[in-house]
Amino acid sequence: MFLIVTNKDRFQKFFSKESLIKLSISNKNMNKTTRNILLFITLILMTIALARPVMNEKEQSFKQEIASIVIAIDVSKSMLATDVYPNRLTFAKQKLLNLIELSKKNALAVTLFGKNSFILSPVTQDFNSLKILVENLNTGLNFDNGSNIFSALETTNKLLKDYKNKNLILLTDGGNNQSYEKEIEYAKQNSINIYTLAVGTKKPAPIKLENGNFLTKEDGSIITVTLNENIKNLSLGTNGGYIESSNSNDDIKQILADIDAKSSKKELESKKFKTYTELFYYPLAFAIFILFIAFSSLPNLKKRALKTLLTFFLLANFTQQSKAFEFDFKNIEKANKYYENKDYKNAIKEYEKVAKTPEATYNLANSYYKNSEYDKALKTYKEVVSSNKELEYKKLHNLGNTYVKLNDLQNAKKMYENALKIKEDKETRENLKKVEEALNKKENKQNKPENQNNKDDKNKDSQEQKENKKNSNKEQKNKEDKEDKENKEKESNKNQQANKTQEENLEKTAKEPKKISDLEEKKWLEELQKQKTPVLLKKVETKSEDNSSTPW
Repeated sequence: MFLIVTNKDRFQKFFSKESLIKLSISNKNMNKTTRNILLFITLILMTIALARPVMNEKEQSFKQEIASIVIAIDVSKSMLATDVYPNRLTFAKQKLLNLIELSKKNALAVTLFGKNSFILSPVTQDFNSLKILVENLNTGLNFDNGSNIFSALETTNKLLKDYKNKNLILLTDGGNNQSYEKEIEYAKQNSINIYTLAVGTKKPAPIKLENGNFLTKEDGSIITVTLNENIKNLSLGTNGGYIESSNSNDDIKQILADIDAKSSKKELESKKFKTYTELFYYPLAFAIFILFIAFSSLPNLKKRALKTLLTFFLLANFTQQSKAFEFDFKNIEKANKYYENKDYKNAIKEYEKVAKTPEATYNLANSYYKNSEYDKALKTYKEVVSSNKELEYKKLHNLGNTYVKLNDLQNAKKMYENALKIKEDKETRENLKKVEEALNKKENKQNKPENQNNKDDKNKDSQEQKENKKNSNKEQKNKEDKEDKENKEKESNKNQQANKTQEENLEKTAKEPKKISDLEEKKWLEELQKQKTPVLLKKVETKSEDNSSTPW
């Protein structure tokens, strides 16, 4: 501030104030000193804004209450039954992942039970880590035969010993018992509410093992299992609930809503946070206002002209861009209307104007498909690249449909399989089955004419052979005598050569190590890549063992 005030203009060094007043012409613009003072005030106000002044500062606390739940998955052999796609155990694992996704207000623990119980995860709210554990869980693990629900109750009681209300969700096909009086009594004594999400159907289904064979009894007959509905009494007798699983998440939502209504929740540590009213925008707004005043009367007209031209140019570009966006929206609206009215030719014209995003390109491809321009549709679908899983699934599904229209069933099959890897969908699954059936029919048709031709050729050959035999028998007798002598000489030479080559091979194998063939190495590498990170399971000892006559 001292320098601004004391700094003299260059003319003041050579002329007195009186002379300068007489010589100078009155200037409408502010002088240099005034402008510098305004800029200095702006700097001070901006510094105050950066300091973030506040008012009405208060400290508040936030208390969080949670309900605790143990989720137990039945891993007995009966859970490998195929009445639920792909089998009961894999379906239950997916239900568990959905439970974790929807249980944001709860603390969860996960256990597995067969003849004994195993802890996969203790009570936690770290759902990301819990998901990783479940996803890496190998459903093909060979657990002891049995379905000991009592051991699942004991494990729940240990995991939730610090909670008043203990909630257990069973993902099971009902176990082996006809009566669950012992389990009900134990649950009541330890305040365990049991909710059963029944996995399976009432129709008898075989148990398909990991090697592809079906589980059989000692006499060789195939074992079939159904949903054991007696498990319903266990849930209803322990202040819980029973529901049969469905493809939607409604069953999970009903169980969680009932737990939330009935359970007394545990209060976690309260978190403190501050609230206040920000004031920084007042000095900042005032600083910007003064800054405009300081730059509003620049003496150099050339600079002012340049600045006005620049601002005009920027505004012009902005208006052009805004118009472009406006036209894009109008084109999209038109295209959507044309598509809804099945006027696909005009829809294609409008979508081509705005096909800059993956979504717009996808809509253009759909229009080509609807207009029976399958080659163009195929090319356009391939141009859709997006991180959106839903859009990627739709693209792959529609690519499969396009390949079907182009009669390229092998590629159609690949597209449907890739789509199902992203999302399990009934329609895609049905389309895949139809394509596989069509491919099988083609193969059968190709094999039939070949078999018929082979039969005809065999009949012709047999007739010719009969005629030739008669003629050749005479000639063969004469030739055989000569050939016997020649063959004896050749065999002796061959034996000598074979002995030499065997000796050479033995020497090579002794020197060189055995190598894996390329095909074996590829298979081995693929198996290594498919392997998931092993998950550690803690076994829990039980007081009651499963001694069922049907341990599966």
